[in-house]
Amino acid sequence: MNALEEMISRGENTFWSYLGCEFVSADEEKIIIALDAKEHHTNSLGIIHGGVLTSLMDQAMGMAATAAKNSDNCVTTNINVHFMSAMTTGRLIVTARVIHMAGRSMTTEARIHNSEGTLGCLATATFRVVHRK
Repeated sequence: MNALEEMISRGENTFWSYLGCEFVSADEEKIIIALDAKEHHTNSLGIIHGGVLTSLMDQAMGMAATAAKNSDNCVTTNINVHFMSAMTTGRLIVTARVIHMAGRSMTTEARIHNSEGTLGCLATATFRVVHRK
């Protein structure tokens, strides 16, 4: 089993499961995950909470980094998020990819679209491979 498969299989009792994430697909270029956003994912304005959207993108980018390095020792060291359109309940699709690798560091990108194809937000993040003790 590769590192990405191991990460997904261990997700049952982690934040991944708590949030409601679903693995959709992976190939050499990208990772796709989804969330069926429900009322408990919203903020007081009735739109999906920015923390939920950020968490989804961080998760997808971490999976892309894990797949690229075949190591689940990848951690976020920086994340930048841009919110473009309010997202509401329903199916959210997150696509992430690695855009640059240098040694133990990777730069990644993620985008979230709703089921109508509207771009809700995008993020870039830096990940680093760490050594576990």
